[in-house]
Amino acid sequence: MSGTTTDRLPDGYTAAVRTLLRYAIVMAVVGLLTGISFQESARKLPFAKAGAGLHLESVINLALVHGHIFTMGVLVPLALAGALLMARRAGGREVGPLSLRWLLWGYLPAAAATSVLQLVKGYHFLLAVRGGATDLAQVDAAFLGGSAVARFVVYGAVHGALGLCLVVFLAGLWRSLPRD
Repeated sequence: MSGTTTDRLPDGYTAAVRTLLRYAIVMAVVGLLTGISFQESARKLPFAKAGAGLHLESVINLALVHGHIFTMGVLVPLALAGALLMARRAGGREVGPLSLRWLLWGYLPAAAATSVLQLVKGYHFLLAVRGGATDLAQVDAAFLGGSAVARFVVYGAVHGALGLCLVVFLAGLWRSLPRD
């Protein structure tokens, strides 16, 4: 297998690597845009209005979105694409199509959903404080309509899917490696 062609890679690998690369490219752009959005949105809440502590606590959720998008949406998919290729170069068997589906149709959408959830929560806090709220416990309790059940279901589904899909793929990758 040469380092410049994909003609010896199984079709599923070629498609998976292309999908992971495209996803990483899109998420890099999204990550940059969320960084800009955070900077512009945080600027509209002056320290004088909120005070330093409330200002920090009201923007921190939004500030973290940028890094999470780059980690979950760019770095992890690039690392997983590289792991697929390195496993083959190390003599590994082909990872089965089921494991690849868990990665592409499970992890990637769950990573995007996690990013959206974090972005929504970040703006929920920032806009509430910009609107005059000062009790962050009340702001937090009001997230997702104030329903604790909805919160547990949404967070559990998104984070559970993210972890489960990643573990299933990694288990398939592990099993593909030679035992020597």
